[in-house]
Amino acid sequence: MGQADIGLIGLGTMGSALALNIAEKGFTVAVFNRTVAKTHAFVEEAGELAERVVACDTLEALTGALKGPRAIILMVPAGNPVDEQIESLDPYLDADDLVIDAGNANFRDTMRRMETLERPFLGVGVSGGEEGARHGPAIMGGGNPDHWARVEPVLTAISAKFEGAPCAALLGENGAGHFVKAVHNGIEYADMQLIAETYGLMRDGLGMAPPQMAEVFGEWNEGRLASYLIEISAEVAAAHDAATDGPLLDVIVDAAGQKGTGRWTAIEAQHLGTPIPVIEAAVAARNMSAQRELRGVLADAFGGADKLDLKLDTLEAALICGKVLCYTQGFDMLRAAAEAFDWTLMREDVARNWRAGCIIRSAMLDDMAEAFEVAPGRTLMEAPYFAEILSETIGALREVVVAASGAGLPVPAMAAALGYFDTMRMARGTANMIQGQRDYFGLHGFVREDTGDSDQHGPWADE
Repeated sequence: MGQADIGLIGLGTMGSALALNIAEKGFTVAVFNRTVAKTHAFVEEAGELAERVVACDTLEALTGALKGPRAIILMVPAGNPVDEQIESLDPYLDADDLVIDAGNANFRDTMRRMETLERPFLGVGVSGGEEGARHGPAIMGGGNPDHWARVEPVLTAISAKFEGAPCAALLGENGAGHFVKAVHNGIEYADMQLIAETYGLMRDGLGMAPPQMAEVFGEWNEGRLASYLIEISAEVAAAHDAATDGPLLDVIVDAAGQKGTGRWTAIEAQHLGTPIPVIEAAVAARNMSAQRELRGVLADAFGGADKLDLKLDTLEAALICGKVLCYTQGFDMLRAAAEAFDWTLMREDVARNWRAGCIIRSAMLDDMAEAFEVAPGRTLMEAPYFAEILSETIGALREVVVAASGAGLPVPAMAAALGYFDTMRMARGTANMIQGQRDYFGLHGFVREDTGDSDQHGPWADE
């Protein structure tokens, strides 16, 4: 056995940043990458931190460099590469050695591995991008508390801190950590799409230039919208392109990439039967953004949009409202998953975990944690603090969606947020018509409103 505290496999962008973070916090980390030259280049570029990095050319060397019982972090692409890496590593491990998948894994893969692997295993979500991984990410753990305890000193040390509290926690059993990370990414998609729609309304509806928008986003970041995504939106809008001597935003292709985690969130929401229309709208919007050629053809065929007459304060309030509603949907999905998978997942713990380090960190999260702690079984919309915010801002969201639709400007996420709110506040909806239709063509039955009797049929059943 060697003297390294922890091992790490995979020196891509995130893996390299995480390894340097571990070394900077005083731990010795043994590293391995499939391309040996990359391993040695990483150590050479580590500077003063290189003295706490052990470069390993083989998996056997990696395991030999670690203290026992060993703990090894995998930072490899999700899916089959994780299974292949575990299989390659297994011959060099003892029965009590711990493997930690810290990539963007599908939580169902994590649950399968925990059931089939005959060794300790943790599924850990890591959020914050390269900057977070290097200087302090939010870390979302899932698995056995005893296994978590073995690496908790390292993970809490490298995590982001909110007023001194580490944003690293074991949030539930088996796949809970990776599930929380997926929902985080779904909210991230929705939050980004809401901001992008707001940018589009300012650009196409109000005729504003990016430098003007940068000032607006900067001002909004001083209020209720204070968050990492609003902060960087101001910086992106302010960025200058040297080649064209104009705003960088004007030369960025309008087709958004994605790695699939937002899509996973939308798929799992359907399995759980929990509504997340703002997140689903954001995923669909990214898919539509990729169809640039078709959008160009249709723009020529149907023309453009009209200008708007909206106040910036109204846009700000609409964005606040949409943000609260998209977080509501994400947290409700977490509650549904905890019930479905029998996890000890607490939404207030998740909200506190997201307060620093992660992409969706926001000033609102502290209040969200408090709301869940006071009323664990309720949705954010029922919490007095957020109910008041919604009451104050829903009119602005409605005004923006109506104005944008009238002008022909796309706001799919904002419209989804408004539709969700209006549906959820309707004590008697319209699904009775759907149940009548289902009974007419398939005799599926319905429940009577007046008596509560189930398995009822309409007169067509006797025909």
